[in-house]
Amino acid sequence: MMSDDRLDAFKGVTRKPGLQIWTINKMKLVPVSARGFGNFFEGDCYIVLNISQNRGWGQTSDIHYWLGKASSVDEQGAAAIYVAQLDEHLGGGPVQHREVQGNESALFRSYFKKGLIYKKGGVASGFQQVDTNAYSVLRLLHIKGRKHVTATEVEVSWNSFNNGDIFLLDLGKAIVQWNGPQSNRREKLKAVVLAQDIRDRERGGRAQIGVVEGGEEQSSPELMKAMMAVLGQRSGSLKSATSDDTHELQRESGGSRSGYALLLPCQDCYILDHKGSSVMVWKGKKASKVERQAAFNRALGFIKAKKYPPNTRVEVMSEGGESAMFKQLFQCWRDRSPTGVGTAYNVGKIGKVDQAKFDVMQLHARPELAARHRMVDDASGDVKVWRLENSELAEVKPSMYGQFYGGDCYLVLYTYLKAGQPHYILYMWQGRHASKDEIAECATQADIIDNKYKGAPVQVRVVMGKEPRQFLALFKGKFIIFEGGTGRPGVVNSEQDARLFHVRGTDEMNTKATEVPPRASSLNSNDVFLLRTIGVCYLWYGKGCSGDERVMGRAVSDVLTRGGKQVVMEGQEPVEFWVALGGKAPYANDRLQREEPFHFPRLFECSNQTGHFRITEVYDFAQSDLDEEDVMLLDTWEEIFLWVGNFANKKETKEAWINAQEYLRMHPAGRDRDTAIIFIKQGYEPPTFTGWFSSWDPHKWSEGNSYEQMKRTLSDAGSFSQITLNNASFNKMGDDGAPSSPSSTTPFYRVHGGNWSPKPMSPTSPSSQRPQFTMPLTPIDGPMHLRADRVYYEPKLLVNKLPDQLPPGVDPCQREDHLTDKDFEGLLGMSRSEFERLPKWRQNELKKKAGLF
Repeated sequence: MMSDDRLDAFKGVTRKPGLQIWTINKMKLVPVSARGFGNFFEGDCYIVLNISQNRGWGQTSDIHYWLGKASSVDEQGAAAIYVAQLDEHLGGGPVQHREVQGNESALFRSYFKKGLIYKKGGVASGFQQVDTNAYSVLRLLHIKGRKHVTATEVEVSWNSFNNGDIFLLDLGKAIVQWNGPQSNRREKLKAVVLAQDIRDRERGGRAQIGVVEGGEEQSSPELMKAMMAVLGQRSGSLKSATSDDTHELQRESGGSRSGYALLLPCQDCYILDHKGSSVMVWKGKKASKVERQAAFNRALGFIKAKKYPPNTRVEVMSEGGESAMFKQLFQCWRDRSPTGVGTAYNVGKIGKVDQAKFDVMQLHARPELAARHRMVDDASGDVKVWRLENSELAEVKPSMYGQFYGGDCYLVLYTYLKAGQPHYILYMWQGRHASKDEIAECATQADIIDNKYKGAPVQVRVVMGKEPRQFLALFKGKFIIFEGGTGRPGVVNSEQDARLFHVRGTDEMNTKATEVPPRASSLNSNDVFLLRTIGVCYLWYGKGCSGDERVMGRAVSDVLTRGGKQVVMEGQEPVEFWVALGGKAPYANDRLQREEPFHFPRLFECSNQTGHFRITEVYDFAQSDLDEEDVMLLDTWEEIFLWVGNFANKKETKEAWINAQEYLRMHPAGRDRDTAIIFIKQGYEPPTFTGWFSSWDPHKWSEGNSYEQMKRTLSDAGSFSQITLNNASFNKMGDDGAPSSPSSTTPFYRVHGGNWSPKPMSPTSPSSQRPQFTMPLTPIDGPMHLRADRVYYEPKLLVNKLPDQLPPGVDPCQREDHLTDKDFEGLLGMSRSEFERLPKWRQNELKKKAGLF
C-alpha cells in the first residue's frame, strides 16, 4: 500500500491524453509547468507520463523516468520508487521506461518534437518557473542530431564551437544561430525550430532570431557583431566536426526472433534481451509480488552481468500491456483470452473474414477511410495494361484485361481524378515464373513511364498472388491468375485436362481467381472453386461460401469458358468431378472465423550511411516527421510504403526497393517477403498513405516551412544593428554569475543554471574593442504595445474589421500576429505555440470563429 504522502503526489494525475511531467525535489514529486516541457536539468531526475489516444484503438500509457547525468543516487532511487507507485496508481497497465541523459529512447524523444534542452545545474534551479518576460540570459547551446535534436549548455566560448554542428547563442532579447560549415539543411531547420520554440515559450515571443552561416560570416556583419560582443574575436581554426552516430538513436532492422507461437506463463517474470540495444522485462499477472518488484533490479543486474553500457535502456511491462515493439519481436505472439487460453495470430491461416461494405464516395473526403480500406477511389478511372515482351512493352487488348499469366510481367497504369486533377498509380506485376532479367526490365520500363509523367505516378511492386485491394478493384471482379504460361500472342500454352481455380471475393471490388493444383486437397469448404475440364466447367460451392461469393464465381466462370457449366454443391459431387481431380482426398473444411489482428502503423527513417542497412523508428509520427532529405518507410503490415523526399540522397533513393525487401526479410516477426511495396514521391501522396497520419496538409512544403524560407522570414523580421548591449556586463563575472565591476549594479545578463561563466577575453581582443549593436523600436501612436519586431494592438482594433479598417501595416490574414499573448489566448483559446502546431485549415477555422479572418 502507498503512504498518504505518496497518494498525495498522484492526486493531480489525469488520465486524459497528453503529457505530464514531474521532477524530484527533496525526494518529493513536483509538477513541471507545460512551458518547461523539453527542458531537463542535468542534476535532476524526472518522471514523464504520456497517455496516447489511438484513433479507434483505445488508450496506451507509458511512464518514463529520466536520469540526469549529474543526478544523485538517492534521487535516482526515489524516481524508480515513484515510477512503480505511479504504475500501481494507474492499474499496472503502463509500460515503464528507464531513460538516461544522452541515450533516450526514440519514443521518449518523440514527445519533444522540437528537441531536448539539457540545462546546467538542478534541484533549486530546476524548479524556477519560466518567466516569459525575463531577458537576463546568457548561454550557448550546442545542437546535435538530424532526427532527434538535443541542445546542451556549454561554455560560452569559441572553444566550444566546431565545424560540423550548430550553436545557439542565447542573449535573452536575441538568439543567434551559428551553422557549422559542414552542417546540413535538416540540422539547420531543426535548430531554427528549436530557436523559435525558445523564443515563444521562454520569452513569450519577444525575442529576435538571426542566422549566421559558418564560413560565410561576412554576409551577416550585424549578427557577427553581436556574437563577438560576447565571445570576442575568434582566433585560430575551429575543431573538426564530430559524428552524429552517438546522438542519432538507430535501431537495426534485424533483431533476433524471440520465439515462435509463444505463450508466456503468467506465473513468472521474464527478461528479453533485444540484442543489447535495450532490455525488456515482462511481468506475468500471477507472478508473486516479490518477483514483480524485483524484476527491474534483476534487469539492471542482467545489464551489468552482460557488460552492457550502464545507460542501456530498460522497459518494464505487465501482462496485457505489452508494447507493440515487444510483440513484434515474436514470430507469432499469443494474447491470452479471458478463459486463459492463448489466441494465436499468424499470417496465412485459412479463415473467413467478411468484408464490410463502405461508401467509396467518402475516400477522398476521409483519407483515414481510404487508408483503412487501402483504396484511393471506386476504381472508376482509366486503366492501361502492358505486358513485357522481349524487353519492350506491348499493349494488352482491353478484352484481355484481368488475365495475368505467371510466366509474364505486366505494367498497369491507373489514372484517377482528385479535386479535378489527374493522379496516377503504376503497378509492376511480377509473375512467379518470370525470369530475374524480366523482373529487372519491368522496373526499368516503369521508370520510363514514371519519367514520362514527370515523376507523378505512385509505383507499386505487386508479387503474384499478393495483389493489393485497389489493384483487384481495377478489373471489376474478373481478375484471374494462370499459374504458368504466357499471354503473348502466338505462343501456345500447354493445355491440361483439368485446371482448378480458387475464387475469393464478394463483389467486383475484391474478387480474384487463382489457379491452384488440380487435386482434391486444394479445396476449401469456405470458398468457391471452378474446375475446368475438356467437356464442362464445374462451379463447386463449399458449404461455408456466401451467396455473393457464388455470384462472383459464376462471373469468373463466364470469362474462363463459354461452354457448359455445372453447379456442384459440396457433398453432392458427381464421380466425374473427383476423377478430374485424381480422386477424393482430405481438404480444409474448418470454418475459422479468426480475423487478422490490427497492427499499428509504424514509420521509420531509412539509412545506409554506416555501410549497412539501418532504420530509425519515429514514434507518435506526424507529417512533420517526413524528412525531405530522406527515404521514409511506413509499415501498415498489409502494405509497405516508401516515401522519398525531394532532397533525398540519390543512392538511398535508388536502393529504396532493396532496403524495403531487406526490412521484410529481417523483420523479427517473420514477415511475408512478397508484401506489396508502394513507392511514393514527395508531393504525390495518395489518400491511402496520408490517411495513416492524424492530419495532413497538402500545402505543407509550399508554405514557408523549408529551412531557406524560414531563414528568409527571420531575416525579414528586423535588423540587429540597433540593439545596445551593456559591454560592462560581459567583463569577468563573480561566483554568483553577476559582473564583478562595481559600476554594474544591475546586470543585464546572468548566467543560467549553475556556477560557470564565459572565459575572459584574450589579450588580442579586449572588451573595449567589442562593437555595440541595438534593436529597433518604432514608436507608433495609438492603443498598442511595442515589441522588438512587431506592434501589438488591442483586440477591438483587429476583430471583425474590414481590411481598410485595420491599423497601418496589419496584414488582414495575419491579424493574430498583432495580439499580445494574453489577448491571443483569450480569443483563440490556446497559446501561440499550440496554435502554430495545428494544420492551416484548422488555424483558419479558429481565426474565422474569433473574427480574425
